Amino acid sequence: MLSVEWVVLLGVVVLLPIFWMVSMINRFARLDLVTKESWANVDVALKRRHDLIPNLVEVTKGYAAYEQSTLDKLIRARNATQTALTPADLSEKENQFGRELHRAVALAEAYPDLKASQAFRQLQQELVDTEDRIAAARRFYNGNVREFNVYLESFPSSLFSGGRRAKQFFEIEDPSERLAPNLGM
Repeated sequence: MLSVEWVVLLGVVVLLPIFWMVSMINRFARLDLVTKESWANVDVALKRRHDLIPNLVEVTKGYAAYEQSTLDKLIRARNATQTALTPADLSEKENQFGRELHRAVALAEAYPDLKASQAFRQLQQELVDTEDRIAAARRFYNGNVREFNVYLESFPSSLFSGGRRAKQFFEIEDPSERLAPNLGM
C-alpha cells in the first residue's frame, strides 16, 4: 500500500505537467484573441480614414480646377482596400491608398481658395487625427503579433501550438510614409 506522501508526490508529478500544458494552451488562446482584438482596432481606424474620403471628394469637387483624375485614383485605391483578405494584402493596398491620399491633399496646396475653406481645414485636421489613430493601432497590433510569434516559436510552447501559424505584421513599405503627413496645418 502506498503511503500518503507517495500519493501526494505521485499526484504532483502527474498533475503539475498537466496544469503546465493546459496553461500553455490557454496562453495561446489568449494571445490569439488579443491579436484579433488589436486587428479590429486597426480596422476601425482604417474605416474612419476611408469614411473621410467622400467628404474630401465633396469638398474638393466644388473647385472646378481641382484635378478629377487625382480624386478618381483616390477613390479606386480606397475601394481596392475593401478586397484585402490578409494583413499583408491590406498593408500593400493601404500603402497605395495612403500615397493617393497624400497626393490629393498635396494638390490642394495649389488651390488657395480650397486651402482657405473652413470645411477643408476641418477635414485636414480630422485626417491628421485619423493618421495618428492608425499609427497607434498599428503599433498595438504589431506588438501583439510580436508577442504571439515569439511565444509560437519559443520552446517548449511551440510543442503546444496546435498547428497555429505565425501572424503577419501590418507594415509600411515606404519609410517616408512612416512620418505623419504634412496636411498644411
